[in-house]
Amino acid sequence: MILAELELKLFSEKGRNDMKSVTFLGGGSFGTALGILLANKRYEVTIWDRNPAVVEEINNSKTNHKYLADITIPDGVIATNTIEDSIQKSDCIILAVPSYAIRTICGQISKKVSKDQIIVSIAKGIEEETKMRLSKVIKEELPSNPVVILSGPSHAEEVSRNLPTTVVVTSENMEYAYKVQDLFMTNTFRVYTNDDIIGIEIGGAVKNIIALACGICDGLGYGDNTKAALMTRGMSEIVRIGTLLGGRRETFYGLTGMGDLIVTCTSLHSRNRRAGILIGEGVPLNEACQRIGMVVEGVKACEAFYELKGKLNVIMPITDMLYKVLFEDKDVKAAVKELMERDKKDEMY
Repeated sequence: MILAELELKLFSEKGRNDMKSVTFLGGGSFGTALGILLANKRYEVTIWDRNPAVVEEINNSKTNHKYLADITIPDGVIATNTIEDSIQKSDCIILAVPSYAIRTICGQISKKVSKDQIIVSIAKGIEEETKMRLSKVIKEELPSNPVVILSGPSHAEEVSRNLPTTVVVTSENMEYAYKVQDLFMTNTFRVYTNDDIIGIEIGGAVKNIIALACGICDGLGYGDNTKAALMTRGMSEIVRIGTLLGGRRETFYGLTGMGDLIVTCTSLHSRNRRAGILIGEGVPLNEACQRIGMVVEGVKACEAFYELKGKLNVIMPITDMLYKVLFEDKDVKAAVKELMERDKKDEMY
């Protein structure tokens, strides 16, 4: 008992990072969950959100029901609609917005941040228009700031309930990744480091494509055999394009690749899988995304990587078929049949 209390005290104390105040730009599920985690570690936490209703609920009711039902938010978390006020005194700014909004948000704060503020992105994807990794997008808009990426298998619903979770952080300057590791580490939230920033970002983005495909097969009523095949062959696609872009093969078999792939393809917390289930049941894409009520990153990732793999001449048959289902109205059962009837190949090809 004494040992457990000492361990909790160790993880609750601020480490070598010297940070006191943290801002989350975006009041969605994962940003709120991480805000709760840091508030419980006695950091000053501010959440900015453009939705006045979200801000009012966090401040007055200490809840955020749209994104985290039945979770109480600690008093140490305050919310605001004014982005300038939210970042003014923060040591660390967490970008908790979807991948498509990263450039806009960074541009919005570019003249308001100081070079000492660490920028952390928890989004998973690449920029659709430029096909750039998000760390590169952030650096274009905020060239003087250190940038850290946090990724891995971490559903917000479970993080907010203190269920054991592991993630990974990376940066072009690992000194700042170590600071963010200390910032988030608790006895239920374990943070690893990995200096393969390319692998971390690509793995976290492509797995959403495979999760969407797995959801579609669930919606069609297919079984565990189908899902195992999709996940395994999907991992091959992740490794194939990820290594070509400069990531290390071993990274994709870690938390940001295999770990995130498993949790996103199998959990009903996964918005990508849930959207896929609806599509497999015959619900049109736009309606499926609307029903989920949050951004389905796999849709934009599929479109971006379909174009990118064409330019790079990378073989990604699952991504190909998913693109045709989502954007060319291809029948989902016909797409599965086409995948199964491709030319014979060696597994390691």
